[in-house]
Amino acid sequence: MSAGPGPRVAWRQVDGIVLLDKPAGLTSNAALQRVRRLYAARKAGHTGSLDPLATGMLPLCFGEATKFAGHLLDADKTYRVRLRFGVQTDTGDADGAVTGRGERESVPPAELAAVLGRFIGDILQVPPMFSALKQGGRRLHELARRGETVERPARPVRIHELAVVAADPETPELLVRCSKGTYIRSLVEDLAAALGTLAHVVALRRIAVVPFDAAAMVTLDELGDAAARGDLARYLLPIDAGLAGWPRISLSSVEAGRLRTGQAVTAADAGEGPGRLYGPAGEFLGVGDITADGRLVPRRLCAA
Repeated sequence: MSAGPGPRVAWRQVDGIVLLDKPAGLTSNAALQRVRRLYAARKAGHTGSLDPLATGMLPLCFGEATKFAGHLLDADKTYRVRLRFGVQTDTGDADGAVTGRGERESVPPAELAAVLGRFIGDILQVPPMFSALKQGGRRLHELARRGETVERPARPVRIHELAVVAADPETPELLVRCSKGTYIRSLVEDLAAALGTLAHVVALRRIAVVPFDAAAMVTLDELGDAAARGDLARYLLPIDAGLAGWPRISLSSVEAGRLRTGQAVTAADAGEGPGRLYGPAGEFLGVGDITADGRLVPRRLCAA
């Protein structure tokens, strides 16, 4: 006999960000739904999916914070990846079926280190078939599961840092600091090709999403314990936590009121570009843009 649906959740307004340390074996959406249920958050979303095999930082946005999730999607990210030389899989990681064997199952650490420099900077990368990108209105992974392969245009990405952190000829571990849209599985395959062999990802962990680092992460078990204690609020970061590097712009009550109605206000001596907006009591209002002629224009505001 099936257990049936669980108890109904009294969904409520929850605003903020949780930096989940996603465990292996869960999709990003499954992890999001578990945390959402703990908080009973009416509205939720994650920023930057992790493969089921991957662990580490998955920023979860709740309520008003979802309005600013795009800034975390666009942020640079840092990973630790362990790869295995000599074997290729259809997914590019250990969850896939073996599709090829390379002539070399080990690479001397010095030879690997010498090749890494070719991939630092702006590079072009072909996304893997097993990805959530859409082509012709269909997600690539849906086509891949049907055995279809389609041409994918190469996309520009940037690798800021690429280094060996655990030198092993067969299963080395690398540190990768990169731009949004970088596929670590594709990077590993391209590195292997440059070394005359094949490879796939054995383990992948995301340790940072700008402006957050690993120290701020929380596990599902820790959240479950906090829920039992009624202490979940301790792990809920402010709505504006992901915008820490943006200039702060303080507004009077009159200016704040005008912005809330969609009007621009004068921004004397505030520079030019995007900024975080705060009301007279220090409350976060949203984000706006300062134009070249000194006007502050609202871009995305929190609900009043």
